[in-house]
Amino acid sequence: MEFQQGDKIKIEKDGVGYEGIVMPSTTHHIVLKMSNGYNAGISPENTKITLLQKAAKAQDFSSAGTTQAKKTTKGKLPKVSILSTGGTIASKIDYRTGAVTARFSADDILKAIPELTEIADFSGKAIYNILSENMRTEYWEELAKAVVEEIRGGADGIIIAHGTDTMMYTAAALAFMIQTPVPIVFVGSQRSADRPSSDNAMNAICAAKVAVSDIAEVCLVMHGSESDDICDIHRATKVRKMHTSRRDAFRSVNSEPIGFVDYLTREIHTHLEYTKRSSNELELRGSFEPKCALIKFTPGASPDIISYYLNAGYKGIVIEGTGLGHVSSEWVPLIERATSMNVPVIITSQCLHGRVCDRVYDTGRDMLKAGAIEGEDMLPEVALVKLMWVLSLSSDLSTVEKMMCENISFEINERSLE
Repeated sequence: MEFQQGDKIKIEKDGVGYEGIVMPSTTHHIVLKMSNGYNAGISPENTKITLLQKAAKAQDFSSAGTTQAKKTTKGKLPKVSILSTGGTIASKIDYRTGAVTARFSADDILKAIPELTEIADFSGKAIYNILSENMRTEYWEELAKAVVEEIRGGADGIIIAHGTDTMMYTAAALAFMIQTPVPIVFVGSQRSADRPSSDNAMNAICAAKVAVSDIAEVCLVMHGSESDDICDIHRATKVRKMHTSRRDAFRSVNSEPIGFVDYLTREIHTHLEYTKRSSNELELRGSFEPKCALIKFTPGASPDIISYYLNAGYKGIVIEGTGLGHVSSEWVPLIERATSMNVPVIITSQCLHGRVCDRVYDTGRDMLKAGAIEGEDMLPEVALVKLMWVLSLSSDLSTVEKMMCENISFEINERSLE
């Protein structure tokens, strides 16, 4: 029986039937991606194999960094650009070492998930191919420019394949840097394509549905539960990875998700009002000041840590305080020293849920007198990314304070959720 990667086949062996998409395999076993999301490796000996459906032909992205459009025979479909940065959704196991490596391109994603070609007319570009812990601020800038170039070139939506560990940072960065008339959708997976229960196919399909939708915001689409039922659509500035390995690791904090994609019906259901397609003019705004620090206050921690960053020439500091946004009283003089040096100090909370308020207790009031800026209900990492972006636009302390307290990309709620 002749079949190839991407074909849907049925294998009957020892009285049991297996149906699924043929996946890459480095052994003689046939690896199937089944409809429940799990992979099965089956020895081809003594089997009956039936071809159920040939693989959809994916476009060729043979040269990294170049974009080639797929020719579609199914009528006019929306144009979506997949920008690959690496990460688990574009990776597989290196069976020599047992480690996961970022080696797949946008072309590999389409070959592995042929259902995507039914949703849009895809083109692809490899921006870089790294695991997300190697992300840097200059890569955010390069990615933002590539996104804007694709939109100017006629893309109706953008999908960014990204590693999950730092995806929330990059998503927030693009939310501040790009005013977009089309959906910009980050997607990743917690488990590589050739591992059992990989979430890459479902996440990518749901991301594609959002990319051709009316939701013209920077958002992040990932599993909404441990089952293969829904993917949540999170705002880029309100989402956090909350588990190391679960498929539903991402959660919206201090906000509901914009909505969800029903994987079975491919329908989008929304909870929140959102920016609709073509509401905004495309605009690329600012860059990032990399010399900003995020400091977590702990009991007994020395304020010398602030001195270290000031002496090293850092331009901005975000502090994760306790509760309503507090540090010990011995930190207050160092906060004052920082602001006197025109280095803004933003106060957020380790609690994550809720809002900073430094007007309740004496230490908080002293911090405000020292020039600290309340981070409202921003996540600490979002406050860090926003401060990096704001400092690329202005170094004036009063301007920085005004911009940090302004809701620019849904990062601040007017009132806290209960």
